Amino acid sequence: MDDLPPPPDVAGTTLDGTDTYVISAAQNATLCRSTGVEPNADGSAHPIYYYIATQVAMGKSVAGICATCDFDIADGPMMGSSGVVFSGRLNVETPYTVRGEITGLVRKRSRKLGVMDVLDYRLRLIDPAGVQVLETANIWVLPRKELA
Repeated sequence: MDDLPPPPDVAGTTLDGTDTYVISAAQNATLCRSTGVEPNADGSAHPIYYYIATQVAMGKSVAGICATCDFDIADGPMMGSSGVVFSGRLNVETPYTVRGEITGLVRKRSRKLGVMDVLDYRLRLIDPAGVQVLETANIWVLPRKELA
């Protein structure tokens, strides 16, 4: 029987952003060229902005999410995975907002890391017309050294 204390109850915590995020044409061009491609002439942005825009414009910083999970950022949160489903096109010079929430925090044991919490959160990028352009699901691993 596992005697680990339960993780903090954070499911449902909002990650809605309060500011918009605009992918400038200049930033997009710089990013595209850094990967060896030219920016699209049609005004679409590089797809990696799914991650950049949602992380920057969500309602909590990395430190804020860690604090919500009662996790010390100095203990090193790790990205487990990130996936995205596009339902529209990312465009430059468009102000996007982020809506999202923490969907779960599960505590478990790992042979490699010892005790850890697995954080799952979802973010949606919304265009000015209120249309969802994408949804991303992110998993972070929070090593719980104090519970090892």
